[in-house]
Amino acid sequence: MPETDHRPWGYYTVLSDEADHKVKRICVYPGKRLSLQRHRRRSEHWYLVSGEGMVTLDSRAIPLKAGEAADIPCGTAHRFQNPGATEAIFIEVQTGEYFGEDDIERLADDFGRV
Repeated sequence: MPETDHRPWGYYTVLSDEADHKVKRICVYPGKRLSLQRHRRRSEHWYLVSGEGMVTLDSRAIPLKAGEAADIPCGTAHRFQNPGATEAIFIEVQTGEYFGEDDIERLADDFGRV
């Protein structure tokens, strides 16, 4: 059974962790957002399953509704925000050469983790 990791903005569960990819199911609470971050060694693809979201890619803000997706190229500053009244759930697919949490470079954070 996969373990769930709780964070101040919500929680995530790792669904697959292989040498060539990692897949997470991520839930973001209403009104919360992830840190503005970038990765040096991986790209990500976010598919919104339920709720609504606002994705920041560098200086662009992109609204997402359920069934829509965003690609985050390696090195791009990115963030997911839930502006809605219900939980937003998305699937994150990571591809690249390394998937450790220490590949997160936080640029801004609501919870003092910069």
